[in-house]
Amino acid sequence: MASHALVPELSVTDWRRSRDFYCKIIGFDVLYERPEEGFCFLTLGEANLMLDQIGTGRDFDLSSEPLTYPFGRGMNLQILIPAVLPMLARLQAAEVPVYLPLEEKWYRRDDHEVGNRQFVVADPDGYLLRLFEDLGERSLSKASTD
Repeated sequence: MASHALVPELSVTDWRRSRDFYCKIIGFDVLYERPEEGFCFLTLGEANLMLDQIGTGRDFDLSSEPLTYPFGRGMNLQILIPAVLPMLARLQAAEVPVYLPLEEKWYRRDDHEVGNRQFVVADPDGYLLRLFEDLGERSLSKASTD
């Protein structure tokens, strides 16, 4: 198995509940898991994510600082998905509220822009996920006429 350059490991309160959210709703697959440690490694396309239950196995909780909901404040995880509309439908069916509604956003990258159709949802522990569909690129001159 190949090493991955960066894989976020999220401390969670209930790894099974989080695994079900990421797999059944978001669409990740379990690459492997260690139930006795409350741990699983998930994959979706080229995105990877580890979930680790707080207090089970080894975790990186700073015991001097209380961990309170929502976790991961100040950070969101951008995750490429094939299409956002089916994902929004699954979230709605599961009665999971959307944190930031669907938007089409263009970001300048040097002399052009790259587009995302995106929205933000919180996982069961409050980690923010920015799920996006790639809209490609456009020139800055095109962007200034829109």
